[in-house]
Amino acid sequence: MMVTPVVLSFLFPLMGTLILAFSAGRLGPRASSVIGVGSVGLAALATLWAVMGHGGGTEGVTLWTWIAVGDFQPTIGLAVDGLALVMMSVITGVGFLIHLFAAWYMTGEAGITRFYAWMNLFVFSMMLLVLGDNLLLLFLGWEGVGLCSYGLIGYYYQGLDNARAAFKAFVVTRIGDVFLALGLFLIFMELGTLDIATVLARAPELWAEGSATANLAALLVLGGALGKSAQVPLHTWLPDAMAGPTPVSALIHAATMVTAGVYLIARLNGLFLLAPDVMLLVGVIGAVSLLLAAFAALAQTDIKRVLAYSTMSQIGYMFLALGVGAFDAAIFHLVTHAFFKALLFLSAGAVIISCHHEQDMGKLGGLWRKLPVAYGGFVVGGAALVALPLVSAGFFSKDEILWQAMAADRTGLLIAGLLGAVLTGIYTVRLILGTFHGEPGSDHARHPEPGTSVFTHHLPLVVLAVLSTFIGAWIYPGLGGLFPEAPGDTVETGHTLLQVLAMGAAIAGLALAGWLFLMRRPWLDDITAKGAGAALWKLWHHAWGFDALFDRVLVRPWQSSVRLLRFDFINLIMNLPALIARGFNAGLVRSQNGRTRSYAVVMVFGTTVILLALALAPGGGA
Repeated sequence: MMVTPVVLSFLFPLMGTLILAFSAGRLGPRASSVIGVGSVGLAALATLWAVMGHGGGTEGVTLWTWIAVGDFQPTIGLAVDGLALVMMSVITGVGFLIHLFAAWYMTGEAGITRFYAWMNLFVFSMMLLVLGDNLLLLFLGWEGVGLCSYGLIGYYYQGLDNARAAFKAFVVTRIGDVFLALGLFLIFMELGTLDIATVLARAPELWAEGSATANLAALLVLGGALGKSAQVPLHTWLPDAMAGPTPVSALIHAATMVTAGVYLIARLNGLFLLAPDVMLLVGVIGAVSLLLAAFAALAQTDIKRVLAYSTMSQIGYMFLALGVGAFDAAIFHLVTHAFFKALLFLSAGAVIISCHHEQDMGKLGGLWRKLPVAYGGFVVGGAALVALPLVSAGFFSKDEILWQAMAADRTGLLIAGLLGAVLTGIYTVRLILGTFHGEPGSDHARHPEPGTSVFTHHLPLVVLAVLSTFIGAWIYPGLGGLFPEAPGDTVETGHTLLQVLAMGAAIAGLALAGWLFLMRRPWLDDITAKGAGAALWKLWHHAWGFDALFDRVLVRPWQSSVRLLRFDFINLIMNLPALIARGFNAGLVRSQNGRTRSYAVVMVFGTTVILLALALAPGGGA
């Protein structure tokens, strides 16, 4: 293995972080941008070097021993295979384009040095996550991206809602992280190691398929994946995370961090294959998540929240693929999704900045001539999102997922995937029409700000647009040899039928959306304004009420218990001796006032008391 490019691929972002973090505010906005963007650009070049020099198979190198406690000796070791290289390419390649776009988007913002320090640290942590050859090092990167997510979501921390969104993301994802930590404890206790290759080799030897230990280990790891990848029920943080700058949404909450759970399950595929019931649960959670999020996206008015629920839905497809054992199909969709969702988020960022930070679709409209590059990004990215047949990257990866579900004879999951494709077409058309067509809804949309840069604005959008077409699907190398055989790898019967169904679902969604929003819009507005339609709209707008449910079931009882325990009587009893001692101390301190008269009075009083006591004592008068 070419050690140098692999090490450089994560050292460059780390160096950028250190320079920015310890600059003590001495760097100007331009210097901070050059360092922040340049470090990730160099990491992308190092990754390209590593890809070109990779000889196939799995290659590893141990840099040094991290901890040595008896037999427990985790290392700072790197393991590079096809999966790691694909993830590295997405993290640094798409990450560089997003950093480059941020140089335009963040112009004039306060705290630009802090922004790039967090962004660089995130890239470093994500690289550590995918390159670590043991689960402890992976967990270090896992926690690192969570910390960076907190810092970047709360970038505009002066706003209370932004701070709450960051806190919510931190708490909800930490719940999943606790499950993952417990899973790592269990794996180490049972297998005696956290080395990923050794874990995958020993698990089938020591655990029977379907055993309680295998199921428990897989369930705990799944809990961690649900938190990071925003799947039901640990999904409520993702829409609120849109409070951060749009490049943050593109990098962390669309292209990389939210796919960490998908990577984790794919990396530990041997562990999940020993737990078929948990595998099925993974697929069911994915199907439920993709449908719930797709319906919620139909009723959002904020363009970034539409894309947030779309992200949750598309990750649901990846979980669906993982659940039927199609690990390669899940990673394929992870890659194409990174291309077109980053394109959509950055295009949304172009709209938001150009329209004076307006992102309510009701106040936009009529922008397709004024913002042609952003409009083109939405059209191309939207086509990939709805899996427009043959011309979009999303068609090939989503088709593979649906085919694997059909080949695995999971009819329910297949139906959910097809219905999700129809819904995706509807909310995507609604998003594009509401943002770019019709009459402008406010002066912000009537008079967009001029001024874009070909290099920092146009170039990232154009490159991502190209990758969102069939070209993005063609460059995916395929990882079939790395994973166990998927259900559809040896079956061809019915594949053509499935492709027809998938194309039909995508086209049906587009046709239904055109009919609803172009021909029947007054009727649709009337339906959603009163009665059952209004109730359904409200339910979807509030994402099926999960936040309200968790608030009543979890948050409020916890707050009530805190208020109750604030006056805990056991604690008061334990404090009583201290209170008594403090009282005696206060009395004694007041008696030591340095005044001779006071001391004399006390002496006379004390002597009198002693004499009276002696006189009143039995035999005292003798």
